[in-house]
Amino acid sequence: MRLFTVMTVAASLAAPMAMAQVPANTPSAAAAPIKAAGKWRASKVIGVNVYNENNDKIGDISELIVDSAGRVEGAVVSVGGFLGMGEHLVIVPMDKLKFSNEAGKTTTGTTSTSTREWYPDRAVLNATKDQLKSMPEFKY
Repeated sequence: MRLFTVMTVAASLAAPMAMAQVPANTPSAAAAPIKAAGKWRASKVIGVNVYNENNDKIGDISELIVDSAGRVEGAVVSVGGFLGMGEHLVIVPMDKLKFSNEAGKTTTGTTSTSTREWYPDRAVLNATKDQLKSMPEFKY
């Protein structure tokens, strides 16, 4: 189901680009370097572990919710459970999550120029596992 959602979003975002006309004198897009700064692959954000401010793991991102304009509105966080059994899904607005590539440090998506990391190492949320479990459950 996740793959279908990601593929549907990718197809809807790529459709307008496929119809654009490229002038003959424009350099090839393949020749231009792609910068990863501020851009992450959605497929890599799904599965990122979510920690609280005390560095305790409280869940993981199981899905991203995108509106009709293509903006990511929130992340579905899976709390508790084991192998999908007993998990509690909650939706968290993206502005409540801080992303990080090291414990104790947060980032806005920028990376060094020498490497391309198209995903964060972790997400940090100012909440406890019990607070997330007490939130209303998100249903697909």
